[in-house]
Amino acid sequence: MGAIYLRGHTYWLKYYRNGKPYRESAQTVKESEAKRLLKKREGEIATGKIPGVYFDRITFDALAEDFLADYRINGKKSLARAERSVNHLNEAFAGYKVPQITTPRIKAYIEERINENAANATVNRELAALKRMFNLAVRQTPPKIDRVPFIPMLKENNVRQGFFEHGEFLALRESLPDYLKGLVTFAYKTGWRVSEITSLTWAQVDIDNGIVRLESGMTKNNEGRTVYLDDELLTIFKQQWDNRAQRNKKILPYVFVNESGMDRIKDFRGAWEAACNKAEIGHRLFHYLRRTAVRNMVRAGIPERVAMMVSGHKTRSVFERYNIVNDTDLKLASQKQETYLQAQMGTITGTVVNIQKKMSLAENG
Repeated sequence: MGAIYLRGHTYWLKYYRNGKPYRESAQTVKESEAKRLLKKREGEIATGKIPGVYFDRITFDALAEDFLADYRINGKKSLARAERSVNHLNEAFAGYKVPQITTPRIKAYIEERINENAANATVNRELAALKRMFNLAVRQTPPKIDRVPFIPMLKENNVRQGFFEHGEFLALRESLPDYLKGLVTFAYKTGWRVSEITSLTWAQVDIDNGIVRLESGMTKNNEGRTVYLDDELLTIFKQQWDNRAQRNKKILPYVFVNESGMDRIKDFRGAWEAACNKAEIGHRLFHYLRRTAVRNMVRAGIPERVAMMVSGHKTRSVFERYNIVNDTDLKLASQKQETYLQAQMGTITGTVVNIQKKMSLAENG
């Protein structure tokens, strides 16, 4: 049996679970409210639940540590991004107990981040991290919390912007140093991420059969990938191999190496920006090559599933955000529709003429 008692002017509760005494403040000066809380606690214990006071002691800091530990244990590649999200959340919720992290408080956090000019996508990644913290805590045995607050998400514009028309790519490639030309051509045709290309080794290349492979665990989504080289890419890879054989100082395992030939390609942003300026195409990101490759494969009539296997997109929703439609696509769609309607009109006209002929023959017959 539990009991209520006064400490100063505030009522406190005392009750037992599995023979262990629990004490907590009712945070009220009214006896009736203290009694209602005691009955609630006794009801929780009677049904085998953990008393709510246990959950009330859990802090945001504990949830955040469990969240990051989950990333470390599972070797997730996005650990750095998760840590950045936690750092931002810490500024708002460090020291908070779980019951204090309510939907209104979360909305206030969203407004604070927007006022700091954080992008909607960035805020959503932080909110997703917060939601993951709560979900991990509620799934534990025993659970650390008993409920997950509603966490609203912001609307995002997920369509990726920025790509290369073919002439722009050719102008860029011509303006790049020779050691980068093969790398950007491979990116332009396959849509692979820059880290996947710069870390590509000869152990992953079968020149005789014109195949390049990324093994499982080497990609962002941990799925393997195989690409067959076309004639241009095969020529590039053979040239890279010949250049490797000609270097006497140091034999490197990487397919694409820096200008000195002494190390893998790392940071080439300076050369990239200089080439963009020289080609007079404005500011462009290397990642635009990935988007362009997706669009070009779809335009070429390659089935989307096959294009996704080449570029390494795991879900169709993400792939679709890279399949950018521009004015040329819209103009082509209009021309195709016009051609189709003209063909239909020709068919209708021909049918009408045939009917008229038959009617005329019937009248004259």
